[in-house]
Amino acid sequence: MMNDIVVGFLAGGLAKRLGGVDKCLIEISDKPILYWQLEKTAQFPNRILNANGERERFAKFNLAVIPDFIDGYLGPLCGILSMMKYTKKHIPSAKWLLSCATDAPFIPGDLGERLYSKGMSSNADIIMASSNGRNHPVFCLWNIELEDALEEAILKQDIRKIELFTKMFKTVYENFSATPDPFLNINTKQDIEYAQIIINSTNKT
Repeated sequence: MMNDIVVGFLAGGLAKRLGGVDKCLIEISDKPILYWQLEKTAQFPNRILNANGERERFAKFNLAVIPDFIDGYLGPLCGILSMMKYTKKHIPSAKWLLSCATDAPFIPGDLGERLYSKGMSSNADIIMASSNGRNHPVFCLWNIELEDALEEAILKQDIRKIELFTKMFKTVYENFSATPDPFLNINTKQDIEYAQIIINSTNKT
């Protein structure tokens, strides 16, 4: 199962609310968010990063860096498609892409396994994470064979929102509800401070 899944980290956004910094490089307790996610997905041998701009800033992570294959910052669907294309060419044995937005330091350590299990039991095309009453479209397990349909949706139907695409296919949901929310994402300086509080309280227990 581990070889069937490629973990694809989405770091192609502009992070306007934080001044355009790479959110995956924001440090929580002296570790970039991407390091937190790498620790939680270490069981998967194939992991790649979708990012635009200079690749050298990600050199220390030892990941293949895949830019959007369409210019213009078209959003996470374009990043997912770009990683699907890379996977089909370079890791042809993989059947699934696990997309992870790189602004969430506390993702579950069994995220991929549980999404995969739900997909196998339901014969779904897409398995989306949810928690505490919310769906998380950027945390999905995607059948790689959706590549052509996704490219058509982006280029010919001008679809940008993930859930406009997922509703066209068999999509099921896996619930990861917990406190604090495992998909807490970092958008503001206050979020960074809150994440640090969570880590400090965890270290005291």
